[in-house]
Amino acid sequence: MKKLFTLLGIVVLAGCAGQDETDDPSTQDIGQAVRDFIELRELEELDALKSGTRDGWTQIDETFILYTGRRDTYLVEFARRCYELNDHTRITPDERWDANLVRARFDTIRGCRIAKIYALTEGEVAELENIGEAPGSRN
Repeated sequence: MKKLFTLLGIVVLAGCAGQDETDDPSTQDIGQAVRDFIELRELEELDALKSGTRDGWTQIDETFILYTGRRDTYLVEFARRCYELNDHTRITPDERWDANLVRARFDTIRGCRIAKIYALTEGEVAELENIGEAPGSRN
């Protein structure tokens, strides 16, 4: 009987360990919507953007952020899901090769490597800020 309960416990634990709680379907849908937006709008990919002391960013999901630089706002895509964006218990310093530039493929934000940077117009920024929301849901 002990062997049966032990085996049952192992099976239950293995099933629980195999689940990934971070793969929320709604965030996957937002990420796909942003990728579709990039492709549809044929956004220009940049190697770097000019940065300053008052730069900031707004999270879209774990893969994309809107980065506000000196003059413009850019869409930044990470090389992997950046769970560190939501982890406020520890902050990983940004890696920069140049204090005045944020470069794709070399620099990081919150410890996550930047894969791509896209130039945006003001209209595209407004669309991306509302991506994933139902039409008319904002006041």
